[in-house]
Amino acid sequence: MNLHQCLSVRVAASRLLKASAIAALIPCALTFALGQDAMRGLQPASVIITPTGATPAAVQPHFMPGEVVIPASSQVNAADAGKRAHANVRYIVPVFNTPDEAPPYGGYGYETPASLGCIYGVTTALAGCNPNTTTATPSGGSQTIVIVDAYDDPNAQSDLAYFSAQFGLPFNPAKFQVVYQDGYQPQQDFSGGWEMEESLDIEYAHAMAPNATLYLVEAQSNANTDLFTAVEMGIWLIQCGQVTQCPAATTAKPYGKGEISMSWGESEFAGETALDASFSASATAGVVFFASAGDAPGTIFPCVSPNVVCAGGTSTRRSLATGALIQEIAWSDAGGGLSTYEPIPSYQTSNAAVKAIVGTHRGTPDLSAVANPYTGVWVYDSFPQYGQFFSSSWWIVGGTSVASPLLAGIVNNAGTFNASSTAELTEIYKNLGVAADFNDITAGACNYYMSSAAVAGYDLCTGVGSPKGKVGK
Repeated sequence: MNLHQCLSVRVAASRLLKASAIAALIPCALTFALGQDAMRGLQPASVIITPTGATPAAVQPHFMPGEVVIPASSQVNAADAGKRAHANVRYIVPVFNTPDEAPPYGGYGYETPASLGCIYGVTTALAGCNPNTTTATPSGGSQTIVIVDAYDDPNAQSDLAYFSAQFGLPFNPAKFQVVYQDGYQPQQDFSGGWEMEESLDIEYAHAMAPNATLYLVEAQSNANTDLFTAVEMGIWLIQCGQVTQCPAATTAKPYGKGEISMSWGESEFAGETALDASFSASATAGVVFFASAGDAPGTIFPCVSPNVVCAGGTSTRRSLATGALIQEIAWSDAGGGLSTYEPIPSYQTSNAAVKAIVGTHRGTPDLSAVANPYTGVWVYDSFPQYGQFFSSSWWIVGGTSVASPLLAGIVNNAGTFNASSTAELTEIYKNLGVAADFNDITAGACNYYMSSAAVAGYDLCTGVGSPKGKVGK
């Protein structure tokens, strides 16, 4: 039985769940050694980068299920620095299992809202946080979370509703809204990557804080002029629930509070410090910003801004035999390091151990969460440009684009609602080393030549570590 035949049989078996269909999988099990792969799916064999192009025909996939794919939207182009941003998402097309089965989810193995809620202490602790058996999903969240991305995902709301129903999350259509920068619907991204980005971002911000009001602000393009206009709209949505500037009258303050997640970035550039004011406390009262650290060695903007919580990446090591969590380690591809242009901020200067590591410049990341596509999360996206080539709309997704909305949701759920990113970062660094507040990541390495190591305390791979519960953040 060849690969395509096995895939067809697997789809039939997962949908029908009949003995005859399951029995037909036996030749596939012999072919792919499913004794181990039942936990992880077929281990991806390679990394594929999709080509750029102006039309859907130009980006027809040249990859097979089971491979890690980096869409064109996530490719780094040094010439874009200071002009336009890239996404930080990569994904795997599932070979065998999908979540379209009743819980406990038998053998698909990748992370879910329930398993991540368990790992990060948003739900009741359960030994091993096995995604196949952990079904308690996060509850809580309040006020507002804004996701800012480029281009249009026309199925955003229906996909979020489907994702929520699959994993037992509450979903109220009245608490989710898509807002267009400049008031008109953007075009789609022909690589499909930004649409995947948007599905990922809204689904995992919602997964960690399902009762928060959630906005997806779609910029007309990935140009900085469009993205930063969309960010400004996001600020107003949090502060006063409208897409135009809030009233200036002092009697109207304090405004609402919340988080903005930006899973995109670009190489650092001269002049970036002038844009830091876009995230400053004086201009954005009540708003805490999160941005992805990137999926390659080094630093990117806006994550490196001192007025943004920089979200780094980890991997979740699990037992092939039991599915139990062994430990969380640094993801070797995650961004991090010392800024070229940004000076060390006060919250890093105030901690002698951190200052000894970063010296005179801003160090990133600050806080981390799962990002490795090989230990990725399940995302439902029914509208990638190439979706007609595959039998399922479920994808296994990674990249530090996972970490940013995930952390924004967890901090929202914590309910502290600090007045600014600087206040949030001050609290995070003040609680560095508190075992009840953060999982200290002490294994793995990152950066060029794997020159940075995850060590006890702060490091340039994972920052202070990953969240543990709702306190201290």
